[in-house]
Amino acid sequence: MELLAALAAVTTTIRLGPLVTGVTYRHPSVLAAEAVTVDHVSGGRLDFGIGAAWFGQEHEELGIDFPPPGERLTRLDEALHVTSLLMSEGAVTYEGRYYQLEDARYRPFPVQRPHPPFWVGGGGERRLLPVAARHADVWHGFGSVRELARKSRLLDQLCEKEGRDPAAVARSTSLSLSESNDAVRRRAEELRHAGFSILIADWPTEGRARVDEFIAKVLPEL
Repeated sequence: MELLAALAAVTTTIRLGPLVTGVTYRHPSVLAAEAVTVDHVSGGRLDFGIGAAWFGQEHEELGIDFPPPGERLTRLDEALHVTSLLMSEGAVTYEGRYYQLEDARYRPFPVQRPHPPFWVGGGGERRLLPVAARHADVWHGFGSVRELARKSRLLDQLCEKEGRDPAAVARSTSLSLSESNDAVRRRAEELRHAGFSILIADWPTEGRARVDEFIAKVLPEL
């Protein structure tokens, strides 16, 4: 979040956000406070991206606990609930399995109301997608177009079970630029037909020249 705050101070139009921060690295109350600060510094340009965390080696090296997947996903579910409450309500009392708040107040509220868009990243069908169905404004997934389309349909069903309009959850995935222009165009078009409205272009190994080529020759068509 510190880097995002620095970027927010020297930019004016681009949206900013992690893709995604792991729930294990910060208590959700601390993360919510940091996120609200970035939202204010940026004038309401933060996207709040969070996932269950995956990089076990980094946790071990830094001395951070790395719970089993089931616990991390429960923590993610609770953290999103806590964050939403802190960003939108006057006083929050919450009794979860891993997080507890008692008459907690955080001011100021974020610029974006009720909170910055929640991005939930990951692809697990049994636990992650239900969390996204409950909390996400944007779901970011990975994989082939066929796999992403199948999971997107499953997310639709899970949203309906939660009483949410599936259209309220935008679909996002990555777009590799380290392919031919025709391949990039083809994948982007296939993803559009699969309902993905946000494509995050990865920085290519070929460097800036490849990015410039994409901007000049492909991006206008997308």
